[in-house]
Amino acid sequence: MASAPKLPLPRRTWLKLMATLAAMPASAQQTPPAAGRRGRGEPIPQRVNKDMATAALATLGLQFTDPQLDMLLPVVNRQLASYEELRKIDIPAETPPALLFFPVQPGSPMPLGRSTWRAPKAPALPRFKDPEELAFLPAVQLGGLIRAKKITSTALTKMYLQRLKTYSPKLLCVITLTEDLALEQAKQADTDLRRGRHHSPLHGVPYGAKDLFDTKGILTTWGAEPYQNRIPDSDATVIEKLRTAGAVLVAKLSMGALAQGGLWFKGMTKTPWNYDQTSSGSSAGSGSATAAGLVGFSIGTETLGSIVSPSTRCGVAGVRPTFGRVSRAGAMALCWSMDKIGPICRSVADCAEVLRILNGPDGKDLAVTNAPLHWDARKPLKNLKIGYLAADFERTNEKNKPVYTTALDALRKAGAKLEPIQLPAFPLNAISFVLDAEAAAAFDDLTRSAGIDQLSGQTPGDWPNQFRSSRLIPAVEYIQAQRARTLYMQKFGEFMSQWDAFVSPTNSQSLTATNLTGHPQVVVPCGFVDGLPLGLLFTGRLYDEGTPMRLAYAYEQATDWHTKHPTLQS
Repeated sequence: MASAPKLPLPRRTWLKLMATLAAMPASAQQTPPAAGRRGRGEPIPQRVNKDMATAALATLGLQFTDPQLDMLLPVVNRQLASYEELRKIDIPAETPPALLFFPVQPGSPMPLGRSTWRAPKAPALPRFKDPEELAFLPAVQLGGLIRAKKITSTALTKMYLQRLKTYSPKLLCVITLTEDLALEQAKQADTDLRRGRHHSPLHGVPYGAKDLFDTKGILTTWGAEPYQNRIPDSDATVIEKLRTAGAVLVAKLSMGALAQGGLWFKGMTKTPWNYDQTSSGSSAGSGSATAAGLVGFSIGTETLGSIVSPSTRCGVAGVRPTFGRVSRAGAMALCWSMDKIGPICRSVADCAEVLRILNGPDGKDLAVTNAPLHWDARKPLKNLKIGYLAADFERTNEKNKPVYTTALDALRKAGAKLEPIQLPAFPLNAISFVLDAEAAAAFDDLTRSAGIDQLSGQTPGDWPNQFRSSRLIPAVEYIQAQRARTLYMQKFGEFMSQWDAFVSPTNSQSLTATNLTGHPQVVVPCGFVDGLPLGLLFTGRLYDEGTPMRLAYAYEQATDWHTKHPTLQS
């Protein structure tokens, strides 16, 4: 076999160059005289010339000689035709790349066996005269009242629908009220119960879903102007599972446009604790509506803080599960290797029950595994090895420190033995651009059609600018970042092998770290500063949401922050 000709430059350098050149807009491309041949004597149009190549190389920190440039230009221009052919292929938005992220590393076995479940002892059911008195009740207690036939799902649903109509206009937390569907589902839940069919602890409980989950025949807008009239023809897996469990969908809740922040096409979603402040995002409406008592519970998603941040800002509990715990089929994709779905509720016990329903594969999202889910709300804390990120607590805002000091003391009094720890050192900012690269790919059609110009957010930090600038991320650098991510996942896995869980502020670097590694986190309210809630964050091992939920539940029971509710404006 003849040996391959030697390239004048490393292959890696060639690939970097081609990726950068391909990202250049057509308007910047000139057509110099043809040089080179396409096939049997056919000239190759030289739309990328030497000056353009030199400028592109400068962005990569590279400089080639004139003979090297003359040699590479025919290759680059030939590849340009391939890129253009690729762009003509109609790739549906739900199509994932032929690459699969998996959080478990070699040497770390997958958890096996059946799920185990021991919920908290059910509290006594409250007495009430008006369903409105139940608005802030935890979802499992609402479900208990329905099962005991103290109230019907229909009556509870009508109460929440009225609250949504009354309070959501100022909070801007609802995109679509699903009133007809909700009343139909509530009626069915009541009928099933009368016939002896009780589907789950959340049977008949009204909930809201972030508006990136497809709902058959109902608007699913992704919070973005270009998709305001988008109506899917099927339900997301999450919606199907909740329907099967007997839950009642009352609203599609607001989200920051294309899952960024709290700004959507009708304005900024507000936290019910301060109508001049955003609820954060991107699960903005899920956090706001749950805290305001407009739904029994809600569903959000997180790629880099979108459950933890609004849960913190609104003073509610949230669980971001292990990557691959919950199917994302029928949910808007932002970053295939980082997107996760989880509950936002008024108690940790609620989060556990919702996660139990959502858990497991559906045969559609191939990233989802059949790992068991364990929850023991009565497990003693004394044998758990628990760390706390001392430096993160020390670095926090001076106003926040007393709140966190009190929170850690309460956790210790609840039985947790806390040891100071620190995360493995790693330049996470050097690899976090994988989110930008995948998001730009997910919405490449919108960028090319200039649809992103319609979005309300047009600052340097908003998606339009990030999608445009991400076109200049070289393919090789993206893959290198994913390889470096593997190294960090190995380091983080070794670190977590020493701890059952650890505690941190919600603005900890652990938020970025665990969204890249796929580890689960649980957040609960822990106090207020300047009238706004703060949150305490618990991190667990892969596929072990039960331990951080147990710690969060112990803290919740030792304090009363989860019982605080905002005064609403109509």
